Amino acid sequence: MSKTEFSDYLILERNYSDHTVKAYLNDIKAFQDFLKQEHDVVKIKEIGYSEIRQWIVILVEKGISNRTINRKVSSLNVYFKFLQKIGITDTNPLNQHKALKVGKKINVPFSQEELRLVLNETILVDDFVSSRNYTIIELFYTTGIRRIELINIKIADLDFNLKQLKVLGKRNKERYIPLLDSTIQSLHNYLEFRKGLSHIEDFEYLFLTEKGLKIYETLVYRIINKYFSKASSKAKCSPHVLRHSFATHLLNGGADLNAVKELLGHTSLAATQVYTHNSIAELKKVYVKAHPRNKR
Repeated sequence: MSKTEFSDYLILERNYSDHTVKAYLNDIKAFQDFLKQEHDVVKIKEIGYSEIRQWIVILVEKGISNRTINRKVSSLNVYFKFLQKIGITDTNPLNQHKALKVGKKINVPFSQEELRLVLNETILVDDFVSSRNYTIIELFYTTGIRRIELINIKIADLDFNLKQLKVLGKRNKERYIPLLDSTIQSLHNYLEFRKGLSHIEDFEYLFLTEKGLKIYETLVYRIINKYFSKASSKAKCSPHVLRHSFATHLLNGGADLNAVKELLGHTSLAATQVYTHNSIAELKKVYVKAHPRNKR
């Protein structure tokens, strides 16, 4: 099973990010390894649902979550559809497959107090690293951007005159996000420290390592986890929880759901609605406090 054409298809035709393509290819390789170990290699035309079902059973027995298994099978499904498209196979063995049931995944956002502690008390901004880390956290919280979107921000994407940031989201879709004055000030401070780097390799990119290289995903995760694990007791302290906090706090403050959808770069309102469960709790408080029938 050659994956070169499939990789090109994902990048050029489906506009998937490098990160997504890598995940797809890893899932395909995992299935290939299974076929070699359990079936001594099976020709692509000979693969049926029974082999895939056996793979799923093995993944379940390994304790892999249903959500992760569904993602792996989804990668395989896209691969078989591609093989059909280019005429290598006539059928897709996953046509009748039903995804495994998964529970609703609810990310608990950071509280405003936890955000205040990190941004106002935890980080002492006095050098390049502390300034970069502070700005990354503030940018996540005030724009709601994804981790991969932050990593790929270029200096040219900043427009301080219009107070906005251009972001390249999923499917290479551009969107513009307004910048708060406090965020602009943090960016200015960071850019001043950035000038002091002795060598810059990836000059066009906004966020860099101390060696002047474009920042990478695991470092961004470590930055968020480092500071929020001190201020929060939550089991998960990640960039996505900051994105979740951005959306939840906006909705709690009365922001329109469609406006939040546009800011987050969602293609459908349903994707944004997962952030409303905390907002409902806030609405209940307002409702109970304000409704005249409750005043006795």
